[in-house]
Amino acid sequence: MKYKGRYEVFDPAQIKTYPVKGRTNKVKYEDLRDINEVLNTNIDLPEAVKANIEALAKEMIERKAKGQPILLFTGGHLVKNGLNRLLVDLIRKDLFTLISGNGATSIHDFELALMGETSEYVPQALEKGEFGMAYEFNFINAALSVGNKKKLGYGESVGKMICKSSFRRKVAKYLEIDASQIVFDHPELSIAAACYDRKVPFTIHVGIGTDVLDQHYWFDGCAKGGCSGRDFLIYTQEVSKLMQGGVILNVGSAVTGPEVFLKAASMVGNVGQTPNDILTANFDLRHYNPETATNESSIGYYFRDQKSIVTRIPQAYGGKGFYIEGNQIQTIPYLYQQLIQLL
Repeated sequence: MKYKGRYEVFDPAQIKTYPVKGRTNKVKYEDLRDINEVLNTNIDLPEAVKANIEALAKEMIERKAKGQPILLFTGGHLVKNGLNRLLVDLIRKDLFTLISGNGATSIHDFELALMGETSEYVPQALEKGEFGMAYEFNFINAALSVGNKKKLGYGESVGKMICKSSFRRKVAKYLEIDASQIVFDHPELSIAAACYDRKVPFTIHVGIGTDVLDQHYWFDGCAKGGCSGRDFLIYTQEVSKLMQGGVILNVGSAVTGPEVFLKAASMVGNVGQTPNDILTANFDLRHYNPETATNESSIGYYFRDQKSIVTRIPQAYGGKGFYIEGNQIQTIPYLYQQLIQLL
């Protein structure tokens, strides 16, 4: 990125990178949850949490049968927790009409597709000045630059790179490398690839300076922002289809997921496409007290996922909200079990 203003800027051309496959990762291929193993596991959860998940799954399937949209926003930990196969399977079963995430979601998903591992061991990398400095992150940067020229979205650009050799060649040309250097060992693990294959929008909602992509020479803020901006409009278009009801799931996104939905809902309401009869569910570890959601002197008021997803949205649009309290490692597989039984 070129700068011609009055201030000094850091020159990313100084950055030294390393091959990602030489990195220490906390999540290995063998750590990823297997579908059959999940389906045959007795998951130990409090009965109240199980009842909420069962009720949620039942209503999701009923609403899907009515043609109502089902939108899921997830933070990066669903991927880091080894749950990609479950989400990919549900995408391929056409349960979701849209999948969304933040920058971390896309990066961890990309790493799994690339090498079947993810979750860099940060303390070790930080002390060496190597955190996030794997060269292969530039595959995403280049995919966004190519995608931005073609006016594509972020999720679509990354999914297309994983799925299409012709697009990979354009990415390689942008990076001035041979296309044979861009190899995805495990595309079957990728949410982005599954969504691209099934023509399900995969929208990524990012900031600048928030992701390891932004540390690299090939980072282009115009491309990242442009592609993510288009994703926001794709997302908003899906929200416009909630006038006759639908489902909003938020998994481990404390701020971005709730805020993106609120802005999109305001936009569609402004043009007479107000959502109605919305079923929401928020999955997180924190305790939830509904009384604190409207009390500005309480810390619970500032938990946007609880306040917005569980309380405000159902109240505003005539629906109901679930708070699924517990570790994703247990609650998401239990939801998957219930959905598969009902499907």
